[in-house]
Formats: sequence, C-alpha cells, structure tokens
Amino acid sequence: MGEGPGAEEDAQGLPFVGAAGKLLDRMIAAMGYEPGDTYICNVVKCRPPGNRKPTAEEISACAPYLHEQLALVDPQVMVGLGATAIQGLLEWHDAGPYGPSITRLRGTWKLYRGRVPLMPTFHPAYLLRSPDKKRDVWNDLQSVMRRLGKEPARPGPGQPKG
Repeated sequence: MGEGPGAEEDAQGLPFVGAAGKLLDRMIAAMGYEPGDTYICNVVKCRPPGNRKPTAEEISACAPYLHEQLALVDPQVMVGLGATAIQGLLEWHDAGPYGPSITRLRGTWKLYRGRVPLMPTFHPAYLLRSPDKKRDVWNDLQSVMRRLGKEPARPGPGQPKG
C-alpha cells in the first residue's frame, strides 16, 4: 500500500510503475513472490496537484473506495509503504500534516480495521534516496514473511540486500 500515484502511474492508471515500482517488484521477488501473488494499491487514487502529499481531506475522500477495494481483496497481511499510507489505512486523520514519523512506526505491527496485520515500512521512493535504509525494510519484510508462515531467505543476486 502506497501513498498515491505519481505522474507515470497516473498516466498508465497502474500503481508503482516508475523507478520506485521497479524496486518494489524486486523487494516482492526477494520475498519469494511472483507477479500477481500480491495486490498493490494506494490510499489515494489520483495524484494531488503539484505532486504534493495528499491532505487528510483527500485521503478521507478516497477512503470508502479503498476500504471496499481491500474488503474485496481480503488480504492476510498488509505492508504500508510510508507514513501517508499508514495514516490513511489507520485513519489517523487528526495526526496533523505530518503525523507520526515512519522512522518510529516502521517495523512495528499495527492492525488495519482491527483485524488485518499491517507492517509499516519505508516507501521504495525513499529507499532510492536513502539506500542505507534498505536493511531496515528487508528486516520488516522478513517479519511479514514469518507472519505468513514463510521462511525468510537470504536475498540472492540482483535482489535487495537491505
């Protein structure tokens, strides 16, 4: 679960198709999943003007669609990519413009709607700017794998090393 579509995603009507999406694809593959094994979406369905962070009002406006979408998918576990995604999923509308830091939230399980385990972690776009944080994300993804009953593996060639 990401924040919202960027310019490339808006143009194609698909989430995570740019550089961050390519990294996300590698992260998912490193977990041992194939394309189509996971469901990828965003808390807001269109990019706010000027590519800015979505407001609480924009997140709220998209929430009914998001909740219905997730009810249909019925995920076993969710991974929230970045603070905005977490705030939208947990409906922390009173969190202010910046809300809780993803640095504080990442790696600690939350519950979406009181029932679906949700792992907050850094957004792949952030990892492109801060590759030293990849190890933290890999640790979070290994926790997700354990939650799903999969044995965490060591990344192979071309896969995220952390």
